[in-house]
Amino acid sequence: MIRALLVLVSLICAGCATTDGADEESEPTLIDAVPESTAEPEASATAEISKEQVGEVPLAVADSEQADASLAEVVVQGHIRNRHEVIHNLVTEAQELLQDVELQYFFTGKGKRQTLRGRPVAFALWSEAKEEWTIAQLELPRPPIKWKPGRKPLAFRTLTPGIEARHVKGTGAERLMFAFSADGEPLKVYGRKFPVFDNKLVKRKQWASVVQTAKSIAYLPFTEDTFDPGFVSGGREFLLATAGNALEELRLARVPSAAFPGELLADAIPAQVVTTLAVIEQTDDRDYRQKQGVAFEEVLSQYGLKQDEAYRYSVSSAKALGPMQFTNRRGNGTYALVVRRCSGARLDPVFERGATNLLNAMKAAICLLDMELAAMRSDIRVAYRENPVVLGIFPVAAYNGGPRNVTKLYGVLNRMKVPLEELTRPQAELADSSVKCPCVWKAEGTSARPVAIPKYNNENRWYIEKYQSIVSLFE
Repeated sequence: MIRALLVLVSLICAGCATTDGADEESEPTLIDAVPESTAEPEASATAEISKEQVGEVPLAVADSEQADASLAEVVVQGHIRNRHEVIHNLVTEAQELLQDVELQYFFTGKGKRQTLRGRPVAFALWSEAKEEWTIAQLELPRPPIKWKPGRKPLAFRTLTPGIEARHVKGTGAERLMFAFSADGEPLKVYGRKFPVFDNKLVKRKQWASVVQTAKSIAYLPFTEDTFDPGFVSGGREFLLATAGNALEELRLARVPSAAFPGELLADAIPAQVVTTLAVIEQTDDRDYRQKQGVAFEEVLSQYGLKQDEAYRYSVSSAKALGPMQFTNRRGNGTYALVVRRCSGARLDPVFERGATNLLNAMKAAICLLDMELAAMRSDIRVAYRENPVVLGIFPVAAYNGGPRNVTKLYGVLNRMKVPLEELTRPQAELADSSVKCPCVWKAEGTSARPVAIPKYNNENRWYIEKYQSIVSLFE
């Protein structure tokens, strides 16, 4: 009976990781904020959703935004400012400018046929030549549409005269990117303001009330203008510190491990596994294949610049929320399950608040990884205990898509004749190697060779590849 319950636990995937079809991207869909339920979750199939597919921010998340959520002021005395300090100050100034900006709403039709024409977004743009700010307002299409890179351009209106805008990628809160220019000069984006609507009012088509009750958020997604190596290293240290704090809280609470009876949960899951998840959950497959390690650096740069606020508003079209991409499915999903099963961790019971708080979400991720391990074959658990970072591909596969991916991965390794104890860390691949990754690495004497993973699940194959590629960065 106990094992059956544990298998049920592992049937639920934590979030929606990247897919091989990363070019596909959907327009936001609104999310209802619903109360927690104590009902048992139903088993669900793995959702193969690209990180480029983003949904709308729940109003409950917008309402919980801190009043002083802007970046802390950087005071620099007695030295020439580094580039990342300059960027940090510009982002802070942009957020302050946007606070007083009124978003522009337009209606079409009259009476009962009146409707909101689009969704307004304001950008704070910096001219390096003139050293001055411009606030540009755009209007995105509404109702939501699907947009895919390389196909029909995203339809939008430029509401600010003299500004030229070009849609770069994304549609939602976290990944919407535009390029701007004025009089032939490229303008740098250091801030953005967008509204979050009450879904109930939208469904009732009460458009005047939708606008009146809209919650405006000043938040900057990743842009090339804010990328800096100083933020990359800072992001790494911030994630390690947060994961360390999460493990220390679990240790002080003496939360037991489900996978390894008699041991503490804090000793079952290494910090680098959790920090790696925080990065790969926000790294799209398409970006990784095109940019390799630079795609990770872009995510780390976000953590270094915004720290606790990074990926707070990240919502996939499968409604996976926050930095660790937890789902809840109307109170019956992964997050609620972890709260119940890992009661000693004292996780925040409110999904929207708990999933968007990085420290709390990391503790929840540690609990879930341990639950997934508890439901796996004994030989996987034994091999994992001996080499948790390398064998971390199994709990990571389960985090991505539940026990089916673990079963498939285990079967693939058997067919490739790669015993669990011979799995090892990636090494520099030979230039003349004919092996095409994603792959695993098999130890052979003092060296190792790559073994391509068959196409049992493209999403999970790339998830494992990304995990192996970055986990050593956190050691």
